[in-house]
Amino acid sequence: MESTGGSKRRNAPRGAGSAHIPRRTPRRPTTPRRPATPRRTAARAGQYAALLGYLAFLAFPFLWLLSTAFKPPRELGSMHPTWIPEAPTLENFRQAFAQQPLLAAAGNSLLAAAVSALLAILLATPMAYVLARFRNRLSRAATGWVVISQAFPLVLVIIPLFLILKGLHLVDSRIGLIMVYVVWSLPFALWMLTGYVRAVPRELEEAAAVDGAGRFRTLVSVTAPLLAPGIVATALFAFITAWNEFFFALVLLKSPEKQTLPVVLTHFLGAEGVADLGPLAAAALLATLPSLVLFAAIQRRITGGMLAGAVKN
Repeated sequence: MESTGGSKRRNAPRGAGSAHIPRRTPRRPTTPRRPATPRRTAARAGQYAALLGYLAFLAFPFLWLLSTAFKPPRELGSMHPTWIPEAPTLENFRQAFAQQPLLAAAGNSLLAAAVSALLAILLATPMAYVLARFRNRLSRAATGWVVISQAFPLVLVIIPLFLILKGLHLVDSRIGLIMVYVVWSLPFALWMLTGYVRAVPRELEEAAAVDGAGRFRTLVSVTAPLLAPGIVATALFAFITAWNEFFFALVLLKSPEKQTLPVVLTHFLGAEGVADLGPLAAAALLATLPSLVLFAAIQRRITGGMLAGAVKN
């Protein structure tokens, strides 16, 4: 009887008489934090101080330009300059637009920068794919030439470049300037996109090949969407480089209606090299804002990690 009762008691369902104890998931052991020693605290403080100094070094020209653009002539000639204008004014901006065709020059810069960045991306993406996927002596030599070409100074290439464009009747032409910008930004775009292509797992391309996709279809449908952060970052740098470029535009463009914004900014200098400081600061501020706004608008897309979870282990 006792054994029967004991078996019934063991087989009986859990109810009010038997409390259910939930299982607790074991906690992962946490790594203990290192104790803050004076040496470690001083090193961390030094790092933060160096970072703040670097940020101040980068921000000083822009903040001073912003302050100068709103100062009246009396404060611009003061022997004791101040950071914040005492009597801020918009007169410098009015004079800048009245003295020079800033809108037309900005349109020329926007056209040259946007078209050259687009063409550089369209050319660099398949070339970067070839250099990243087909590694041989030729691809290594091409990569080395891309890196070496970035060390060439502008003065070294401007004379033969001018002669080539003159033979093609592309001097003083927007098309010629765009071609120069594409050639000049292509090595950097190619070098940058090659690193992004190498980060794409080969398993994705092998799976596409099993499904019957060719190289071009794999590049367009599989690799290119995963390269979106790299393409955006490369296009941004190519655009900013062309937007701020001065030397090529100064040499190749002679007609006033075709000149870009950096070249027009030099017109605020007088015959004796004396700058009209207020309008020049206002025009330079307007020329700097598009790059800052563009970078601030798409900087989140640049740092996006689109490869996370693309391959199942």
